[in-house]
Amino acid sequence: MEENIENNNVIELSNKTILVVDDEQTIVNMLVHNLKKEGYKTLEANDGITAVDIALNERPDLILLDIMIPKLDGLSVCKRIRQSMNVPILMLTAKDEEIDKILGLELGADDYVTKPFSIRELMARIKANLRKAEVVNEVNQESETQKTPKKETKKLMVGELELDLEKFEVRVRGEIIDLTLREFEVLKFLAMQPEQVVTREVLLEKVWGYEYYGDIRTVDVTVRRIREKIEKDTSNPQILITKRGVGYYIAT
Repeated sequence: MEENIENNNVIELSNKTILVVDDEQTIVNMLVHNLKKEGYKTLEANDGITAVDIALNERPDLILLDIMIPKLDGLSVCKRIRQSMNVPILMLTAKDEEIDKILGLELGADDYVTKPFSIRELMARIKANLRKAEVVNEVNQESETQKTPKKETKKLMVGELELDLEKFEVRVRGEIIDLTLREFEVLKFLAMQPEQVVTREVLLEKVWGYEYYGDIRTVDVTVRRIREKIEKDTSNPQILITKRGVGYYIAT
């Protein structure tokens, strides 16, 4: 792994706290060192049970979570945390088996990185996920402190789908659907251009960010999670449609 990263200019997200979870202390030390160089605050855990306790008590802004950790594996940790928090979770794994990556994403992880990884790549993913989460937090805080309701809200309506772009809220047939930030961003990107097929590669670039170094399977897993929440029959989707061999689109 690269143990150093060039100093950047002041980062607007540098006051955020990141929980690093790995049973290899050398890796924890390396990650903490580089995160602190970027200005982040850090928390550490070497096993799954400790990770869950710290996450729920300290409420970090992002979690770097290894899969192979003692007491409670990373996939179980991800599932438990996701039940209580919508914090961005990036899975770290030495295993290159695709099933681990897919399971992690299905349990609510936002991203995964396979060891050995580039620190520069990891930092880029951290920043991208924190920026998206920051936007949601700012909108929520503004809504709570606002004394009078806005006369006009930015809403996107396509067929049975309704997206409130200010509240980051999705309704299907009038029912509010609980989506993660990543799922919302995918749905929003597609809904802004209904009936237009978008390739997996474009979704990776536009939703996950141009600095994202992932594979298209990540998109497929996220789309599957969205369908489980918005479709009456996932085997016969009527809202989020697959164009075989090309990509996805939202039906009108």
